[in-house]
This record gives sequence, structure tokens and C-alpha cells, in this order.
Amino acid sequence: MIITATHGNHLLEKGFFADENLDFATRGVLGRAVHGASEIGEVLATIGRIRHSSDWAPQWALTAQTVRREADSAKAGGHLVSARSGYLRAATYWACVVDGLSTTNAEPELLAAFRSHRDAWDAFIDCSRGAHLRLDIPYEDGCLPGYLLRPDASGDRRPTLIITNGSDGSISDLWTPTAGALDRGWNVLVYDGPGQQSMLFEQLTHFRPDWEAVLTPVVDALIARDDVDPTRLTGFGVSQAGYWLPRALAFEHRLVGAVVDPGVVDVSASWTRPLSGGMVRMLREGNRDKFDRDMRLATKIPSLGRTLAWRSRPYQHTDWYDLYRTVMEYRLDAELAAQIRTPLLITAPDHERFWPGQSQQLAQLVAHAETISFHASEGADHHCQPLGRLLTENRVFNWLEELLDEPARTP
Repeated sequence: MIITATHGNHLLEKGFFADENLDFATRGVLGRAVHGASEIGEVLATIGRIRHSSDWAPQWALTAQTVRREADSAKAGGHLVSARSGYLRAATYWACVVDGLSTTNAEPELLAAFRSHRDAWDAFIDCSRGAHLRLDIPYEDGCLPGYLLRPDASGDRRPTLIITNGSDGSISDLWTPTAGALDRGWNVLVYDGPGQQSMLFEQLTHFRPDWEAVLTPVVDALIARDDVDPTRLTGFGVSQAGYWLPRALAFEHRLVGAVVDPGVVDVSASWTRPLSGGMVRMLREGNRDKFDRDMRLATKIPSLGRTLAWRSRPYQHTDWYDLYRTVMEYRLDAELAAQIRTPLLITAPDHERFWPGQSQQLAQLVAHAETISFHASEGADHHCQPLGRLLTENRVFNWLEELLDEPARTP
């Protein structure tokens, strides 16, 4: 007998924490277990020690340190597969520490946690027996840090997926779609763009809305390589990259296809939604003084002040008014969308938290676009389907493989 769910699961609806941010973060780290970027038991043991948001960073640090020590021991003993597993999980757990510290004023601790995260990730890369490579991608007057992850060290020319991260995601968060591509015999390029991760914490750069200035140097670097098939380049945009990637594709036409998870046409909607109608009018009418006054009053609420300080960090701004006006530039209009020639697959999960309805809006704007739905009844709702990563992977790569006419490789 087949039982069809007509509503969401009560256990998943209740969640792991009353705090919405902690609950979402927990779902995310649990979902990364599907390809070994977390261990379910380690996750549950850690969140079992967390009673308040202030516990999040120190408890994840304890888990990260324990896992890192075991990975170091495995490497010293010549057990590279075990070491690689441990380093990847440690990178995930240190990323949780970074998230927990991002809403505090503990800048030295935040930078130290980020460096521990990136050091664990680099140790994971170094245990790949040459399959995974560090890349410096020329960008303006410097370089973007990138990683080319390959199924093996043969150097064979392969289809390559370029993954663009979201606003605050770690590089290890991208392992789940990366592993899916590697299993199918593809290369994957992951990188930090301006305002992301190392480009934010160490180089102090900021986001930019015109992501074509970022994606095009990435594509240039890839097509110059012998192990990349320049006729089989695809893209994947995660979270806020649901805006960045389509924006870039309005100008960069060398990708055969792209996926955004989810679609975003107006980044600022998640910022302006909580504002009163009066404050939105102040923004639109250019009333800087009154807007800043009201924001100073609102951010006296400690939790709101901390959240906005964290979210505003990657945007270049001088005051609250300037911040919100800057975020309002991150918008894809019909004229830009009409320039997108790349076929686009857009995820559309139930209970999208940040940009509800925008996946469907993007699909209507782009000539060659389709949406793919994810539902609470299959445990794959919420922003970026945190507990539906294998469902996402399989449906996305089925579409990409058909687009490239590249049959899945069998073991």
C-alpha cells in the first residue's frame, strides 16, 4: 500500500530548536551527512549540549577540535581515507563556529575560527592524492581563491560544474553538490568571490551586484586548462547566488546550462519585508535621516542588532540607509533577464524562507527556464532543501546530464 502524505511531518515541523536560525542551521549540518561532510551522531551529540544561541559556537568548537585531532592522528598513521573524512567533517563543524561568532563582536575569535575552518578544508584537499587542486583565479588586481575538484588525478578532460556560493555559506557547504558531480565523472570548481569567506575575512572585500565581473574570470581560467572541456561548462548558484548567477549569465554566455537553488530576482526583499510601510517609503523617497533614526531605535533590540551587523558585514556601506539602498541594487529586471540565453533550472521548495515566490518570478522572466518543486511531504522543504540534499542532487544532475547528453557513469 502506498501512503501519500497530505501535510508536513510533525517532527520536522516542530524542529530541533525554537530559535529559527539555530533550527535552520541544524537542518543544514545534518543534511551534509549524505556525502560525509558531517556525521549524524556527532551532530546530534553536539546540538544536545546546546541550550541557548550563545552555546552554539563553543559546543561546535569542541566537536571540531575532537574530530580534527582524530584526523591528524589518522594522517600520521598513513590512513589517508580516514584522515580525509575527518578533515572534511572538521571543516563543516568549524564553519558552524564561524556562523555562531558572526553575530558577536568577537572579531579575533571569528578570524581564528575561520582560519581553523579553512585549514581543515585545505587538509582535506591535500588528502585527495592529487585529485583536488588549489587555484588562484586572476581577478582585477589580485586573485580569487579557488579549488578544482576532480574525480581523480588523471587529468582527463571532463565536463565541469562551476558552483557559486551564497552570502555567508562556507566552502565546505558546497561539498554536497560537488560530491554528486564527482560521482558522475565531472570536475567541480568552487571559489570565494568578493565579500565571501576568505575574500571577506582576510582580504576585506565586499559583495558586488555585477557578478559577471566575477564569473567571467572564473570561466576564462577554466577554459585555459587541459583537464576542462570548454564545451561542457555548467553552473550552480546556491542561495543568494540565485541572483548572482542569473545576473552573470545575462552577460556570460559560455555555460551550456545552469541551476539556481532557489531563484532570486530581488535580494532586498528579505531585508525590506520586516520594515514598516513608512520605513520603506523613507528608503524610496531618499529620507536618509529619518530612516537612520528609526533603524537606530530598532537595533537597540540586541538580537536584531547582532543579526543585522552580521548580514551587513559583506556590503560596503556607511550607514543603515546606505546599506539598504545598496542591497536594493541586487535586483534582476526584465531587461537583464531577457539577455539570458543559458537554459536555467530553478528549485522551488515549499516554505522558502528568504525569497518566497521568486523562483517562479525568475522562471517567468527567463526565456529558457523551468522550475522543479520540492515538498514538505518528502522532507525537502525550506531554503535550499537542507534535509533533501540527495533529492536535490539527483533531480538537478538528471537535468544537467540530459542537457549535456552526458550519460551517468556506472561504477
